[in-house]
Amino acid sequence: MERRFGPVLFVPGRNSGRYPYCNSLYVEGELRVVIDPASDRKRLQSLLESPGVDVAWLSHWHEDHMMHLDLFDDKELWISRADAQAIGDLNSFCAAYGMTESEKEYWAPMMVDQFHFRNRTPNRLIEPEQHVDLGGVTVEVISTPGHTPGHCSLFFREQGVLFLGDYDLTPFGPWYGDVGSSIDQTMESVNRLRSIPARVWIAAHEEGVFDTDPGERWDNYLKVIDTRDEKLLEFLAEPRTMIDIENEGLVYGKNREPREFFVFGERRLMGKHLERLVKRGLVTSDGVTYRRV
Repeated sequence: MERRFGPVLFVPGRNSGRYPYCNSLYVEGELRVVIDPASDRKRLQSLLESPGVDVAWLSHWHEDHMMHLDLFDDKELWISRADAQAIGDLNSFCAAYGMTESEKEYWAPMMVDQFHFRNRTPNRLIEPEQHVDLGGVTVEVISTPGHTPGHCSLFFREQGVLFLGDYDLTPFGPWYGDVGSSIDQTMESVNRLRSIPARVWIAAHEEGVFDTDPGERWDNYLKVIDTRDEKLLEFLAEPRTMIDIENEGLVYGKNREPREFFVFGERRLMGKHLERLVKRGLVTSDGVTYRRV
């Protein structure tokens, strides 16, 4: 259900905003802005026709936040400086995810066919901590790296509305599998968001709108990181290769289909946990296998 908070309209995504969709925002200032246009193509098209759209703004570069960006090819595009390169061309996009050549063979056609990927050069590069005047509406850019290097959350202070972006507080937990992602930065960003004096919290996926402080959801969301660590450490009681770890399904579960999709996610997320645990001295590696210390 759509919700309006003054000039800020919450546009729910299809299938409750679950991947490959997300929840969008439409902001009606003197500049009319659509944020993360991957909710519902028909609804976004209707907004484009009336009241109209001047700017498309991405909280970050992931495909499930720009699936319908092609509707706004002739509009200005805004994104953070740190995330801009990833949408420049498909090779840069795949490289930012850390895809192997074989993974690119699976993902690249899907990016074009399902997500309407097109090379884009942003018109405006958003910097951390900017205050952006949309004409009657001011947006505070909250720098929240970790999910991606340039992930931005947005605070509409006058309305008390905080757009969390992809720190969505879902039971699945956070994603930090890109080349430039960081578990530690993810934790810092979530804790920063929970300290902002908002009255309404909007997430890019699933439930979407929280009218009261999400409370224990903040903690449960971050606890997923520790749970993944614990599962991995338990599995590494014996030496395991990266292929062993991918196939164990510690994040998504075993034997999920399409296999290429879920194995990629396992490899990227577990790779970040391995880096973290090796750095902490809890896991050792001989270059081929990993084992709990």
